[in-house]
Amino acid sequence: MLAKRIIAALDIANGRVVKGVNFQNIRDSGDPVELAKRYVYEGMDEIVFLDIMATNDRRKILSDLVKSVASEISIPFTVGGGLSDLDDMISIIRNGADKIFINTYAVKHPEIIGNISDRIGSANTVIAIDAMYRNGKYSVFINGGSKDTGMNALEWGKTVASLGAGELLVTSINTDGTMSGFDTNLIRDMAANVDIPVIASGGAGGPEDFLGAFNAGADGALAASIFHRGMYSAMDIKKYLREHGINVRL
Repeated sequence: MLAKRIIAALDIANGRVVKGVNFQNIRDSGDPVELAKRYVYEGMDEIVFLDIMATNDRRKILSDLVKSVASEISIPFTVGGGLSDLDDMISIIRNGADKIFINTYAVKHPEIIGNISDRIGSANTVIAIDAMYRNGKYSVFINGGSKDTGMNALEWGKTVASLGAGELLVTSINTDGTMSGFDTNLIRDMAANVDIPVIASGGAGGPEDFLGAFNAGADGALAASIFHRGMYSAMDIKKYLREHGINVRL
């Protein structure tokens, strides 16, 4: 059985790591290079870098910052935010990223998923799904969580898997930043609907939340607030998980 992954999120705005609640009330959380280095030291399995303003600002991702972070870490590095051009995605890989992820552009141009997969490999092609539960279903949101597409998130997950995505990064807007626990209903339903890895995101407050996500079928679990604030390290989470029968890398 493959080891479950503990993943740190670096949400970037104006060159700094930030974090909000329910995609709102953004606050500064530190320097991305220094945080990334600390997370490697503390036993993190992966780091996800998201330029949260790029799409709404209609600009390209901060490639120089991507390169700076990549040069300081030795663990898998996934990058997204404002990516809409295949050549830019390939350039990000050349600048040190291991994988890229897209959300808004994939919704608007789903044909790009197969093109990305063909060029950099399915395993390196991640589709982010920002979902909110309301009116009895999980809806897909784009543009940094500001626009409801009306699409069913579970159906969209199946679609992108069939188009060549190698992994899903699934964030619950309802629980994002609340530290009240991952949305295990969303994770369980998504994992049951697709045959590719699912990364749980949004709501981690402690080790027990990671356990819940993995028991719901997640292959990896991503958090920001608890790591940025130093409440827990990746190794703290892993030791708890190992004690509860979850296979993790120590």
